[in-house]
Amino acid sequence: MNLDQHIRDQASLASEGHSLAEGAPAVPSPSASQVADALERRIQEKKAEQQAAANTLYKPFDEEHDKRQEFRRMIDPAILRPNPKPVALESLKTLLKIAQNILQNPDEPKYLRFKPTNHMIKKTLVDPKGALEYAVAMGFHPEVENFQPYYVFRKHKHLRDLEIGAEILQEALVRESEKEERHERTQRTQKAAEAARVANAKQAFLDDRKDRTIIEKRERELREAKAAIAARRTSVPPASPDPSTMPGPGHSLRSVENVDD
Repeated sequence: MNLDQHIRDQASLASEGHSLAEGAPAVPSPSASQVADALERRIQEKKAEQQAAANTLYKPFDEEHDKRQEFRRMIDPAILRPNPKPVALESLKTLLKIAQNILQNPDEPKYLRFKPTNHMIKKTLVDPKGALEYAVAMGFHPEVENFQPYYVFRKHKHLRDLEIGAEILQEALVRESEKEERHERTQRTQKAAEAARVANAKQAFLDDRKDRTIIEKRERELREAKAAIAARRTSVPPASPDPSTMPGPGHSLRSVENVDD
């Protein structure tokens, strides 16, 4: 409905109800300040509704980001840098195995603790720098039972820490494995390139040697041919003069004999 139609309708209703409206109290129109206040209240209510909706929908990108970063720093640099690479990787594998045993068998008592004096545990967790601290961060705490030291996992308090720690260990092992594969691939490529370079140099040497041999053979054959020609020239005697002719004043021996006759 447009504005003109709305005005016409209002005028018609006013004329029809004029008699009924006589004597009724007039309804006052709202003032400008009242209209402004009402509009302001509506704007504030709209903002409040939008904020409530935003608070309901908003979720942090990763509520455990700081915890993950802490575990990552405990691996690199705390474990990977101060220890030899094979030792550090073995420590990470042992930590991951301990965590996976608990996650897969949460009610198995034998997986909920380890003994630091055990040979394998001492070699992979106690002696390497940073490894035992990682186990503590996942939820293992030192205790003594019957005068024997243990590290015991408190699953009701640190289960989520154990899950995050295992995820970061798996992430680190995959990353280090990929780095090792790239390193080995680079080494193989370099070795192949070096072998090809040596083979090419050797082939070039053989080709050069073959070329020199051919040239020397040709030069030797040429020298031998020249020597043979020279030898033949020196071995042939000079031609003898004809006995029927003798040097003289233009007469041959035969002509002299004819004169005497």
